[in-house]
Amino acid sequence: AALRLSPTIRMVLAEADSDRLTSTSRNRIRNIMTATQNNTMIVTRGLGKRVETAAGPLDILSGIDLQIKRGETVAIVGVSGSGKSTLLGLLAGLDPASSGEITLSHYRLSELDEDGRARVRSQLVGFVFQSFQLLSGLTAVENVMLPLELAGAQDARDQATQLLSRVGLEARLHHTPKQLSGGEQQRVAIARAYAMQPAILFADEPTGNLDSTTGARIIDLLFELNQERGTTLVLVTHDDKLSVRCERRILLQDGRIVHTAADT
Repeated sequence: AALRLSPTIRMVLAEADSDRLTSTSRNRIRNIMTATQNNTMIVTRGLGKRVETAAGPLDILSGIDLQIKRGETVAIVGVSGSGKSTLLGLLAGLDPASSGEITLSHYRLSELDEDGRARVRSQLVGFVFQSFQLLSGLTAVENVMLPLELAGAQDARDQATQLLSRVGLEARLHHTPKQLSGGEQQRVAIARAYAMQPAILFADEPTGNLDSTTGARIIDLLFELNQERGTTLVLVTHDDKLSVRCERRILLQDGRIVHTAADT
């Protein structure tokens, strides 16, 4: 079957045809075509994060090389302080890396400024936080409507209502976060994360603030939506019940990947 090329790939190939191909463009073509042919959603090479402290430079992440396929479910695990949430923030484009490369789909995040990363996030990424990050002055439906309205959707309320119904909150549309339980707030957060139909959903300790029963329901919901929508799911968790549901688990220790295991 013929390979369907995205507008970005066609633009870069057009540059090659115009005899203006630079080494940067040559590398860009190679990376894009490799990701497309391998059905890869996320690639990192030599990824690192360093911060300055009073005692000197501190490497939070070093030499992170990984590939995540489209539609794959991946758990990033490790003890507190191993760099899990930092890695998730880098992969989602929330923070810049200090070294190395990150490619989401065909976008090289390491070549983009904050505005560029924000555009990529709006096109590809949904994010679920442990602390929900709902706006307290908005109702459930208004929280889910917000990204849709920012994107100019004319039917934002209808879409938000449908999403909240899908996560079982059709009776809580007009409740503010203070009027919702922790599990209900996380379901609103999940509905909001899926509002823009992301190709990738990142979740940072999505069950961390929930009791075991409520957490189990949230786990079921995440994987149901993953199956329904074909989303790539990458999550950080200490919850073994959540990590074993993933197709692959990546263990971090002292800022490095020390083990990768596929679900058997």
